[in-house]
Amino acid sequence: MSDLIFQVEGKAQTAARLEAKARQFSIVVDEPPALGGDDLGANPVEYLLASYAGCINVVAHLTARELGIGLTGLQIKVEGDINPARLFGYSDDERAGFKQIRVEFSPETDASPERVSEWIEIIKNRCPINDNLANPTPLVLDVVYDSVPV
Repeated sequence: MSDLIFQVEGKAQTAARLEAKARQFSIVVDEPPALGGDDLGANPVEYLLASYAGCINVVAHLTARELGIGLTGLQIKVEGDINPARLFGYSDDERAGFKQIRVEFSPETDASPERVSEWIEIIKNRCPINDNLANPTPLVLDVVYDSVPV
């Protein structure tokens, strides 16, 4: 199977707000006022947590069907702890990202607890966002200057 390529493009609207496009969808990334934003959208780390929850949801439903697990409902809560000291340039003692991310997975199913445990391992193994969070991913940040005639 060939690779799929996903893309998001965005433009800064303010120092704290970015308007992005993903396919035909608009995404507003902003900070709450306490972090210098206007609170017009979720912030970057909230979108990361939401993308993880969304990925778990897709993979959970896909694999439940494959495994013959009856699933009548699913709630997913994802939370994480960040020390903002590095972000704001106060200290390099701790990493900038999440120290830990916790998921509460609450399925409405008739599957046994053992079967749910097996299912969760399959979900973790097949969820692309889980893979990106659990393993180092090469990142390339290129600087591109638009040619502007003088």
